[in-house]
Amino acid sequence: MFLKKSITGFGEYLCLMKRVFAIPERWAMFFKQYIKEMAALGIDSIGIVLLISFFIGAVICIQIKLNIASPWMPAFTTGYTTREIMLLEFSSSIMCLILAGKVGSNIASEIGTMRVTQQIDALEIMGINSASFIIMPKILGLITMIPLLVVFSIAFGILGSYATAFAGVISIEDLTLGFQYSFVQWYVWASIIKSLVFAFIIASVSSFYGYNVEGGSFDVGKASTNSVVKSSMLILFADIFLTQLLA
Repeated sequence: MFLKKSITGFGEYLCLMKRVFAIPERWAMFFKQYIKEMAALGIDSIGIVLLISFFIGAVICIQIKLNIASPWMPAFTTGYTTREIMLLEFSSSIMCLILAGKVGSNIASEIGTMRVTQQIDALEIMGINSASFIIMPKILGLITMIPLLVVFSIAFGILGSYATAFAGVISIEDLTLGFQYSFVQWYVWASIIKSLVFAFIIASVSSFYGYNVEGGSFDVGKASTNSVVKSSMLILFADIFLTQLLA
């Protein structure tokens, strides 16, 4: 039963994505919606990304300094490890899991509300491809903004670790040496590539659950919860394969 339901749901998702990526009927309206979604999904998320990244960078630096300090390890190990954690996992995978809760639930509830208030039905009656009109700007808007969020996350994670240096946890010289030691530029690009895939998962899965809402406001809330859960699961599964592929 579960397998049958999963296969059916995946087929419905593919059919919806086929409708989503149709050529826009009115390019002017599409670009207007695209800019709007970039602001709503990307720019409005910068604040929470900066705040979380700053404090996580500080906490990682403190934990590493306190728990792996050893006379056998170089003093720059703390900075090196903090940088690798921020680049390889936190600023792409963990940050996108956080955004799945904020952005994903917002997308699902917005589209679900449009469904239960029959706004989507009205678009279909007017001969408009509602899937493309509503969903495609959200997917492309989040994909466009996600590299910016990743870069900001990395930068503020590093700033957070420097805040601990000013607090006396570690010397600024050792922390800077750790950040510079054996730096691999590809890790930054790998983080951005992973985040692009995760952004597509968040936007498309959340849109799918919102678009297929049946019922009333209770079902909108249920769809919002399901979108966050399923998006998070898919991000974790995708992270395993992308980490191996991009290593």
